[in-house]
Amino acid sequence: MSYQMVVFVEGLQVFVSLLFLLYASWSDLKTREVSNWVWVFFAPIGTALTLVLLFLYDFSYDMLYWFGVSAGVTSALAVALFYVGAFGGADAKALICLSLTLPFYPSNFISLASVTLIFPLSVFSNAIIIAALSVLYVLSRNAFWRQKTSRRLFESFENESKGRKILALLSGYKIPIGKLEKSSFLYPLEDIQVSEEGESKRKLLVFPKDEEREEIVNRVLAAAKREKIEYVWATPGLPMLVFITAGLITALIFGDFVWIVLTRLLA
Repeated sequence: MSYQMVVFVEGLQVFVSLLFLLYASWSDLKTREVSNWVWVFFAPIGTALTLVLLFLYDFSYDMLYWFGVSAGVTSALAVALFYVGAFGGADAKALICLSLTLPFYPSNFISLASVTLIFPLSVFSNAIIIAALSVLYVLSRNAFWRQKTSRRLFESFENESKGRKILALLSGYKIPIGKLEKSSFLYPLEDIQVSEEGESKRKLLVFPKDEEREEIVNRVLAAAKREKIEYVWATPGLPMLVFITAGLITALIFGDFVWIVLTRLLA
């Protein structure tokens, strides 16, 4: 086994991962869409590099086992998050491709902290923590709206649970109804239910799905015209690919943020 070859292949794994994820992030930011061709090329190239690395390690069955575990666990998590509406299709595919390309932390990469054995999970947890920082912006925007309008944030939602209200407060904000109609990047965090008697009831959404956006927007707009609704709850639809890319970079350099905290607490 050539040490230089191992370093070279691991460097290629990192380079390829960053190359595809940076492009996907740029596309996600610009259009909120990522071509499937990105994943068509990313997955086989990444898998090939990982297999080459396994052969350089004399095809270690221990590494092969962890490759399977890493890819399997990460893929299961990505698919589950997609089906519950917490992840978009591109986000799930990015995490799966990453598990095929960088199933474990590069052995010759210098990190300031430890990571989990399943490296993509460290990337994922870092991405979630970085994405959570956007909550500060959302909360400040809601506070400003409350002060500016002197209106209650949850008018017409008195019967909703506190849990749903908290999720809406942390992930979205109130916008003029016209803005929802004009912007394709905003997703409604509320829907309208119409009873058989013709009475409409507004309800908060927990995980708005992209494929249902147009139908929900049409219902909300129709109700807004009937009932003179001025503001609705909406979320900008976080470009999660940007956070996944940031999670990869921070995991490579600093390690797993969760492990950093746990290590400090247990020291």
